[in-house]
Amino acid sequence: MANDSKKCDMSQHTDNGNPRTNAIMFSAGVIGNLAALILLEIRRRKDQSRQRLSLFHVLVTTLVVTDLMGTCLVSPLVLAAYSFNTTLIAMIPTRPPAMCEYFGFCMTFFGLATLSILFAMAFERCLSIGYPYFYGRHITSRCGYITIPFIYLVCALFCTMPFLGFGDFVQYCPGTWCFIDMNPKMKEDGVYPVLYATVILILVLSVAACNAFVVYHLVLMYRRRKLNGGSVTTRSKKDRSVLSMTKEVEHLILLVFMTVIFVICTLPLVADLGLIW
Repeated sequence: MANDSKKCDMSQHTDNGNPRTNAIMFSAGVIGNLAALILLEIRRRKDQSRQRLSLFHVLVTTLVVTDLMGTCLVSPLVLAAYSFNTTLIAMIPTRPPAMCEYFGFCMTFFGLATLSILFAMAFERCLSIGYPYFYGRHITSRCGYITIPFIYLVCALFCTMPFLGFGDFVQYCPGTWCFIDMNPKMKEDGVYPVLYATVILILVLSVAACNAFVVYHLVLMYRRRKLNGGSVTTRSKKDRSVLSMTKEVEHLILLVFMTVIFVICTLPLVADLGLIW
């Protein structure tokens, strides 16, 4: 991939590529995210017992919207490049290449933002199941309305560093996408891609650790429920316990599924960026 960046960083016409694959991926991403938003809204309306949205619901909705925004802001440019047989730097011939920098910023920002929101979801589950008293008293959906803008702001500031000369965006083959320069000419220019890869890796490991923490406490909950199965307890308490555990398992399955997808997508990038040194 690094060699491709040097071969295509100044190309004016797209190399061999398959626009159908990109069109299918774009359509699948948009349809999948819209379907997820519809399902989340249906779930919210069906649950009449809640007077307000849970923090987890706010975060997962934000995650879907963020991923949808990233898909809609990036994928059409790839399809346009294929359609006109024109690379990103040739669409708007400026120095520095404005379209390439826009594309590279979107790629880094939405990749980091979605993973950061996923970590916020995993951490919220840790507090919910591991420290329920603290969670019930201090953690509300209002925390999400503070956390989400904070995540966007930090990610935006971090991803604007290449515009300030700390790192650079370059065009990759087949000339339809741009990203951080993973094979910079000067050694000091490799600091930013390594830093970006390190942050991504830390987030992935943190999400995995949070999921393991939740699994551990779910196992403890299950064991306690089995031990208390023969004791005298009211049916309503048992029902609430089973319902609570069922919801936690549903949330965990969703988190694990999303984590696996992000690990598959990000680890090759982290490994490639780590080869800079």
